Amino acid sequence: MDGDTFWSALALVLVIEGLLPFLSPGGWRRGFGQLMQLRDGQLRFFGLCSIVLGLFLLWLLG
Repeated sequence: MDGDTFWSALALVLVIEGLLPFLSPGGWRRGFGQLMQLRDGQLRFFGLCSIVLGLFLLWLLG
């Protein structure tokens, strides 16, 4: 993976992360509030699932 691919991927993540607060700020705020209610273990589980899914997609596409 070269530097351009990395920066393109990072830019795409920022675009995707910004879509929900831009399109539905109230819904994003409610969802973020619900995330704040989760315990650390639950957040870690969702983070781990996200990492595994991302790595699987990279493996699948690569």
